[in-house]
Amino acid sequence: MSHKNQSMKFQQFKQLHKQPSTFVLPNAWDASSASIFQKSGFKAIGTTSAGIAMSLGYSDGENLPFEKMIEALKSIVNSVDIPVSADIEAGYGKSVEEVIDNVKQVILAGVVGINLEDGTGNPNEPILDISMQVKKIAAIKELSQSLNMPLFINARTDLYWLKIGDPSLRFQSAIKRVKAYEEAGADCIF
Repeated sequence: MSHKNQSMKFQQFKQLHKQPSTFVLPNAWDASSASIFQKSGFKAIGTTSAGIAMSLGYSDGENLPFEKMIEALKSIVNSVDIPVSADIEAGYGKSVEEVIDNVKQVILAGVVGINLEDGTGNPNEPILDISMQVKKIAAIKELSQSLNMPLFINARTDLYWLKIGDPSLRFQSAIKRVKAYEEAGADCIF
């Protein structure tokens, strides 16, 4: 995909988030499902990490080899003419550098947006330290700017999903994370 075409798709995707009506983003797991969603009139497509993994015989939770994820993303992007946003879980890396290397591949695959979650999959430390997630988001934003290829970052906090912390304080904890993720450069919060 050309840089110009990818930038146009990014702008389209960004505008869908600003429209006054509800924006529904169906989650594709392969090229066929993506094509069906486009033919059904959807203006953009998300991907489902669980759906892609399971369709290839893996369980969710970054168990799918990253190379296979990239292959699936390329196939989905190449099957449609509308923007694609990828669920990349926590970024498939332990360090900020690993995540950045992976996000670069995602951008080069033609994806214009990502979901990045702060859940770790580690039962002993189920949620990423807020400062580490902020570093990831800021580094991803910097990467997209340095490549001159915009990337829409939807930062997800898993405090409620994973039932982390005191339920009476969970909302305040989630708001703290939301604000930090926005300040780091997230375009949207989940």
